Amino acid sequence: MPPKIVAMASLLPAIQLALVIALLSVPLATAAADGPVRVTTDSTAYCAELAGRLAEQPYGHAEPARSLAEEGLRLCGKGHVRTGIAKLRRALRAAQAGG
Repeated sequence: MPPKIVAMASLLPAIQLALVIALLSVPLATAAADGPVRVTTDSTAYCAELAGRLAEQPYGHAEPARSLAEEGLRLCGKGHVRTGIAKLRRALRAAQAGG
């Protein structure tokens, strides 16, 4: 083997060890620490779930949450589910922030 290839081959174990150490030092996110895992899909059922969660919020009927939710539900109803979900999520955040 040429000298450069031999030198690179001798560095490979050190590089692998450094990668393993780096990966082990990254904190792992666990579902137990953050609560239950919620699986979502881009569906009209998820639009309805978000709307139901919004209705339970004390400021769910205040502006801007109300108009964002109306727009989100309208978009979901017209088949623009991903955009509708984004609006509904913004409405939920606005309601949780107090209106």
